[in-house]
Amino acid sequence: MAVLNVNIDHVATVRQARLADEPDPVWAAAQCELAGANGITVHLRQDRRHIIDRDVRVLKETVACKLNLEMAMAEPIVKIAEEVRPEQVTLVPENRAELTTEGGLDCARYKRRLAQVVKRMHKKGILVSTFIAPEPEQIIASAQTDCDAIELHTGMYANAKTKRAARRRLRELETGKDLALEHKLVVHAGHGLTYRNIGPVAAIEDLCEFNIGHSIVARAVLVGIGEATRQMIELIEKFQPAASA
Repeated sequence: MAVLNVNIDHVATVRQARLADEPDPVWAAAQCELAGANGITVHLRQDRRHIIDRDVRVLKETVACKLNLEMAMAEPIVKIAEEVRPEQVTLVPENRAELTTEGGLDCARYKRRLAQVVKRMHKKGILVSTFIAPEPEQIIASAQTDCDAIELHTGMYANAKTKRAARRRLRELETGKDLALEHKLVVHAGHGLTYRNIGPVAAIEDLCEFNIGHSIVARAVLVGIGEATRQMIELIEKFQPAASA
């Protein structure tokens, strides 16, 4: 059964808008965990626009479930990951001017660097996932560099303008998932998923983990982050395929 990791970056976005000390993403993480989240995801960007170094270090000390650190393969960030030792890192592309991560990591193009980072993470006992488009060359490159998992980029599905386009994107996700499983990779999914569109993706068999942030934090403004987390978990479980006998 797939589980939910809550990305709490945008709790920090509100804090950083005033360069204040609240809301504290560490407090948010505790509420998500109490509500049943499987893990907490944060993206330590090079520009530190939301999550900052202090957050990552305190979360490592306080989160009892999985801590998943999204990060670029930039050397200063890699060194922080080696020092902090989250349970998992998810390697993502990063452009300084982007509003949010705009596409998957090009694992085929940066295969040599990826292999180096994976080896260094494994030496510290850290699992490695890559955030990629559901494209064969990216999935195979992730497997060839000894990654443990991939996170399929669901943004193209989430942004589909028609039902036909959404169905096509869902088929791409399912085909990518099947190829990843053939290469012994664990399969996660995330980006752009909301309470309105999670159902069809949650219904894909053998997805292990969803990383969802913005939609949960947006709903939390109205109902609280614990209740927002519970509501998303309920939807994921509702649409999960029935377990085989």
